[in-house]
Amino acid sequence: MAKRPAGDVRRPLTRSLIVSTTIAIIERDGAKALSMRKIAAELGVGVMSLYNHVPNKDALLEAVAEEVLAGLDAAGTDPALDWRHNARAMVAAFRAAARRHPRSMHLVLTGRAGRVFGRRPMERALTLFGAAGFDPETSVRALRALIAYMMGAQMMEGGALLIPGRRPGDLTGPHIDVDFAEIPHVAALADDLLHSDPEADFQAGLEMLLSALDRLPRRAG
Repeated sequence: MAKRPAGDVRRPLTRSLIVSTTIAIIERDGAKALSMRKIAAELGVGVMSLYNHVPNKDALLEAVAEEVLAGLDAAGTDPALDWRHNARAMVAAFRAAARRHPRSMHLVLTGRAGRVFGRRPMERALTLFGAAGFDPETSVRALRALIAYMMGAQMMEGGALLIPGRRPGDLTGPHIDVDFAEIPHVAALADDLLHSDPEADFQAGLEMLLSALDRLPRRAG
């Protein structure tokens, strides 16, 4: 371990500091770059010092998941309000958490830790759907539809899923042959495809989804 410069005052090593540093590394360098050695170097401590606070890397990733998903519990819901209002609140909480820690959220949602600590938000959502009168099967499908929509939207905003970013005419070249007769709608709506408003698009899509769910059969309340 490198010797600290004179006057270098660091915070005491705690589990919370290790978790926040881990999240910072994931957001900056990506999950593949994460290692206990790198975390220790970032904190200016020996690797073994980390194990006084977290037993192993799996336990550390569980702590990261718990921290990243903690914001979802802050979504305010009111049983007296329409179920769609409460669904919007939960979706907004997820969206805020994903925007704070996009890379960490992706890691959480695709790993074992997310399946463990994601159960609390799932329980809240299923409770909400049940109280709205949806039967168990429909509640589960509604939950999956919302999760798929939120994750898909996040991937699009992060650039993992792309829609055409250039006008059809810009795609022509010596090695590209575009028959515009085959894509009349893409050609006609090129400007709309190019100039998107991610937030407006997200909210419009969410309202479409909630409206469709609201029309499904439900138990009389």
